[in-house]
Amino acid sequence: MTISTERGDTAPSRAAYRLLSSEIRVINIGLRQFAANLEARKVPVINVDWSPPAVSDPKIGKLLAKLGG
Repeated sequence: MTISTERGDTAPSRAAYRLLSSEIRVINIGLRQFAANLEARKVPVINVDWSPPAVSDPKIGKLLAKLGG
């Protein structure tokens, strides 16, 4: 069900407006540089140090380790 206001706005657009007009809070998963860029702009960030789990193939595990630095 869509609820309209006097201006013709719908409930989903009001929800989007509330979301976009509120303080930005971020949970960053993985790439630390994304969090660092936001922190430099004073955006509150929680960084989760995560990487994809290595599969049973040792070659893939080594490749993933190289990607992580």
